[in-house]
Amino acid sequence: MKITHIRSWLVKVPWDHNPGTGEVRDPSTRVFIFVQVDTDAGITGWGEVTTYPGPVANRAMAAFIDQIGTWLQGEDPANIEAIWHKIFRNMTYVGTRGATTAAISAIDIALWDIRGKVLGQPIYQLMGGPVRDRIALYCHPYKPTSPETITASAKEIAAAGFKAFKMDPMIHNLHVGNEGYLDGELAADVEAKALDILAAARAAVGPEMEILIDAHGLYNVPAAVRLANKMSAYNIFWFEEPVPPESWKALKQVKEQVTVSICTGERLHTRWEFVPIFENGLADFVMPDVTWTGGISELKKIATMAEAYYIPISPHDASGPINVMAGAQVMMTVPNFYKLEVHRYDLSGYNVLIDQPLDVRAGCLHVPNRPGLGVELSLESLRTYETTPDNAAG
Repeated sequence: MKITHIRSWLVKVPWDHNPGTGEVRDPSTRVFIFVQVDTDAGITGWGEVTTYPGPVANRAMAAFIDQIGTWLQGEDPANIEAIWHKIFRNMTYVGTRGATTAAISAIDIALWDIRGKVLGQPIYQLMGGPVRDRIALYCHPYKPTSPETITASAKEIAAAGFKAFKMDPMIHNLHVGNEGYLDGELAADVEAKALDILAAARAAVGPEMEILIDAHGLYNVPAAVRLANKMSAYNIFWFEEPVPPESWKALKQVKEQVTVSICTGERLHTRWEFVPIFENGLADFVMPDVTWTGGISELKKIATMAEAYYIPISPHDASGPINVMAGAQVMMTVPNFYKLEVHRYDLSGYNVLIDQPLDVRAGCLHVPNRPGLGVELSLESLRTYETTPDNAAG
């Protein structure tokens, strides 16, 4: 079998309907980058790249994947490890992280999808078989911008059977400079609003719900330490990405001064960038993204590394349906798994893109026993929602 063609699909679909009524809550849309890998045997594999801010970056990413695809025509799609390294090492002189690992991720996921289809097995069976029968999830509330909105959203999440959700109660109230990271400071009024939102969330769901806080890597060390320690009074489950990812020593300073668990890894690429995290005891949880860090192959390797340090892994998989299913397939085989991230508790927004809805019940994803990833993208839908250069913003 040979690879005959690889292409990207940049699509923009409606999002954020009310799951109870079907009513559109606002006119928002979501952008996804999918990757199609075709073979001369007529078997197609699907991959995905987590999208980036703005249309220029997403267009550039899609074009980059298309270019890499031309290198791989004629390759045997069963040689997943060799293809991973072919891309990775050929990019040494321009950088092997970021865009490179995102492109690798999409293609690697698609190759695993093909392999499963060829062998008639779900991917998790090809990676040693399952250690669980379902994947626990955590999700995001709808607009955690005030005590009123978080109260309603948190109650919806609890009613849906979820045991955990994650939010950033600071980001919507930040001044522009800090959101783009200039000073890393947190204004007193923003901090106060964040604590009010967190207090309302905890009051709405009680003590059993695991509330995870995302700081989005925006703060300097003292601001992160102060915020984390104040939030500890509300029994938060973890404090995520307190500082930008470039300095593990800054993360170390935070870790040494806070009383809450620290999670990091969304912005780390490949197993090599996780080495200082593990060896210096900098995180209580890690959260690599299967569509950024290097695909299914790399996620499994990072999970095994984390297992050696007895650190739980909780993939950052909150983009599209391929992202979710790729992370879930790996986590079916991982003993040290915590929960898988999804964008909302209700994922019916994906239905327009896939051949069957994701099976989410009581806060858990039930992974189908279908070959490969377990879902197929609809070419008709991809063609319908494919973007043009002028409307590819997220």
